[in-house]
Amino acid sequence: MGEYGFDLPALPGMSEAEVQTPCLVLDLDALEANIRRMGEYARAHGMRHRVHGKMHKSVDVARLQMRLGGADGVCCQKVSEAEVFARGGIGDVLVSNQVRGAVKVDRLARLPQHGARVSVCVDDLDNVAELSAAAVRHGTELGVLVEIDCGAGRCGVTDVADVVALARAVDAAQGLIFDGLQAYQGAMQHLELFADRKAKLEQTIAQVKTTVAALEAAGLPPRLVTGGGTGSYPFESASGVYNELQCGSYAFMDADYGRIRGANGERIDRSEWENALFVLTEVMSHVKPHRAVCDAGLKVHSVDSGLPVVFGRDDVAYTGASDEHGTIDDPQGVLKVGDRLRLVPGHCDPTVNLHDWFVGLRGGVVEVVWPVSARGRSL
Repeated sequence: MGEYGFDLPALPGMSEAEVQTPCLVLDLDALEANIRRMGEYARAHGMRHRVHGKMHKSVDVARLQMRLGGADGVCCQKVSEAEVFARGGIGDVLVSNQVRGAVKVDRLARLPQHGARVSVCVDDLDNVAELSAAAVRHGTELGVLVEIDCGAGRCGVTDVADVVALARAVDAAQGLIFDGLQAYQGAMQHLELFADRKAKLEQTIAQVKTTVAALEAAGLPPRLVTGGGTGSYPFESASGVYNELQCGSYAFMDADYGRIRGANGERIDRSEWENALFVLTEVMSHVKPHRAVCDAGLKVHSVDSGLPVVFGRDDVAYTGASDEHGTIDDPQGVLKVGDRLRLVPGHCDPTVNLHDWFVGLRGGVVEVVWPVSARGRSL
């Protein structure tokens, strides 16, 4: 049991200095500004925006994105994530991934019983039959999008004839509705230069247009053509063929996304989006003259996309991580034990999945404490 009777890092009304470290903190002003900005962008460009829940894994954040940003629903990657959002009152949930295996398919088919519209991606005819049988068994209905491999080299079909065959199978199957195309180009999201990202998306957009034309010729026009991420959304919005975005990381931002450049060469974390997610850490040792040690190591942030960055400072740098410790170069000896630092994670998605709580701060005061609702939901 924690100091407050349960394992909360803080309570509303506390100052930032009272928050237990290490923990995830949200700058609520920055978060809300990001959400509003993306919502305004999507509306101005006639795009739906289905926010990506795998990034924040939070019903509370998803609700905020709907309330402030006008989001049309949420997408996630696993059935267990979809269960959390559907049971949390999110009314439109897409599993932007394939769901295979009898138990998972059965769980997915039961989800509409919670009142949500539920959809899923397919790239295999056998999967269509599995989904149909489960939906009929539970008396539910599932939306289905055919996924095309448009450059990521993972799931999805590449042949237009296969896309049409899958769409026809879905359209003919009981309990299923053909919703359209999943066309997310994930491999280019973190390319640093705007021109490089644009060139990759031009190839994808050409492929998507050809596929849509084939579906229309077959009498199966897609209701949705969905994709788009924080690194690519301007291109999908201007394509004339996409009508839904799936951006996620824009709301929090991380160090890896922050390195990419906009059309004028500026970093997007300084021109488009604000850093809203941090790992709050405290200096716990400084026996070495030019090196401090903090309490945020590998167990509280993912380093697959690089080390975290110390926010708002260039006089100290986070340079290494072990299980429980982070090393901070402090060449001028400006830090002391007890000092607090905000760290921008290298990759927000897996970092969030290491934590139970978000501590939401406004003006240095704790306003909310939200659970990471779908933490660890990987089934």
